[in-house]
Amino acid sequence: MKYYLLLALLCVSTLSCKQDKRPISGNTEFQKEINAEYKDATTSPLKEKDRKHFKGLNFFKFDSTYVVKASFSRTPNESVFKMKTTTDRLPEYVKYGVVTFELQGKTQQLNIYQNQGLIKKEGYEDYLFLPFLDNTNGEESYGGGRYIDMRIPEGNELTIDFNKAYNPYCAYNEKYSCPIVPRENYLDLEIRAGVKAFDKH
Repeated sequence: MKYYLLLALLCVSTLSCKQDKRPISGNTEFQKEINAEYKDATTSPLKEKDRKHFKGLNFFKFDSTYVVKASFSRTPNESVFKMKTTTDRLPEYVKYGVVTFELQGKTQQLNIYQNQGLIKKEGYEDYLFLPFLDNTNGEESYGGGRYIDMRIPEGNELTIDFNKAYNPYCAYNEKYSCPIVPRENYLDLEIRAGVKAFDKH
């Protein structure tokens, strides 16, 4: 999973990079992959001063209760819209479907989106974008919400792993332009999984 390429396409910036190597930390494959990308100056969204001190992102402890089976309902008649970002950039998205799942004893629902520019890139033809807000935002996790990478399933079910929730590049560097999580994708509970808020130097 090439998170740096995906985020570079979702969040636009112009930054100079140079190679830098350090040991990789992480308790899961996802954590190791994203830490490796953030340590590498050629793929990192971090400011140079933050990257110099970077030893790894902070994560919630892996919790299998945040790996949920969801029903997937396609919404084929949706119109393309311009998603708001942290700048005046307005990338084109379409609401591709709705995912419904049980979490913390209640039925939850989120819209899932497709970036109309990204699907033209090789390897991302079936990519889906699942942004969400929850009650950890602004405290334990980034205030602007988090993202999860998804792929179009063959059937009407898919698995959502909130342990793979990551921050927009804007959480690390204001030079980036990142999609703002739509308010309808707010979960009224604490998702204590995935990447935590970043402690800048």
